[in-house]
Amino acid sequence: MPIRSEWKLAREGVTQDTIGRLLSLTLLNPALTLPLLLLARYTQQGKDLSSGHASLLKHVKTAVYLGIASKVSGWLDQKVSNNFSNDTYDWNKEVVIVTGGSDGIGKVVVHLLAERGIKVAVMDVQDLTYEAPPTVTFFKTDLASPSSIKVSASAIKAQLGHPTVLINNAGIARGKSILGSTEVDLRLTFNVNTLSHYFMAQEFLPHMIETNHGLVLTVASFAGYITAPYMVDYCSSKAAAIAFHEGLSAELATVYKAPKVRTVLMCQNYTRTKLFEGFDSSALYPETVAEEIVKAVLKGKSNHLLLPETGWLIVPRMRSFPFWMQYGIRKRLVNLMAKWQGRQVVQPSVEEGVKEKMEESAVLVEGK
Repeated sequence: MPIRSEWKLAREGVTQDTIGRLLSLTLLNPALTLPLLLLARYTQQGKDLSSGHASLLKHVKTAVYLGIASKVSGWLDQKVSNNFSNDTYDWNKEVVIVTGGSDGIGKVVVHLLAERGIKVAVMDVQDLTYEAPPTVTFFKTDLASPSSIKVSASAIKAQLGHPTVLINNAGIARGKSILGSTEVDLRLTFNVNTLSHYFMAQEFLPHMIETNHGLVLTVASFAGYITAPYMVDYCSSKAAAIAFHEGLSAELATVYKAPKVRTVLMCQNYTRTKLFEGFDSSALYPETVAEEIVKAVLKGKSNHLLLPETGWLIVPRMRSFPFWMQYGIRKRLVNLMAKWQGRQVVQPSVEEGVKEKMEESAVLVEGK
């Protein structure tokens, strides 16, 4: 499937992002507004028109300044996060790992990469829900188990070579309150959503550092910024994943002296996957999230992505809001999980006793 053009209407229809992108391509685009300002100042016809429309000229100036400020900020984001260094990727030689690539967002990511002839290793406890394309190899892995990760990592290196792109996509949610969560629930959530990122990095990052080449992409969530009732463990694990990304980015440049190893963070709103069936919120299509992930990988540049993009206005900034506003927002989120029937995949490392402890609302899937 081809990656959807930015000029096409989003799968989700007309959204706030649609309006935001339209504004960035027109009113906040200096390539369009700056020539208008120059014409108004340096041509006789422009001077005549602007003299009779002073307020309009003022708005044009504002648009130019905002557009230039946005471009400069974007340039600095790109240069600083990539340590003012460039790198190239030969996609005929690169090896990409996708955790949780058997279904959901990961499945779409795998297909988009495979269509470009890129070698992909899928690490998942659940068997593939599709026929593997020629360049895709499946490695059954319990991501809640460091030993299982180590075994699969050795097999990947032996069979495909050293991976140069790591996409930590696997995730799990239990949908329980703090007091309703068991030790198994908590350990499983953090093992898959957070700790697996560390163990994966320990297996594959050394070669990237040695060659000063590679990319680590962390799939987190809006939940890493905004905590909701019945999702506290999930939100906490995603907040920890965001911290992992931020710390890894700094360590690569300062501790390991590998400035060309890139890091990408994807924080998306809730997505229409089996993990969040019944979730009470407007949700993204998995294809929408997957396409942004693949575009970021193919660019080979460090980045921090939010979907929808208008989330930048509120989500990462919420903890700077007045306390009464933060508290009110979190309380209003109590009904998000009321009808949740998300799929659960049993991990062999914690399988004993799990079935008896599952909530009736959860859909249990054996990872066999």
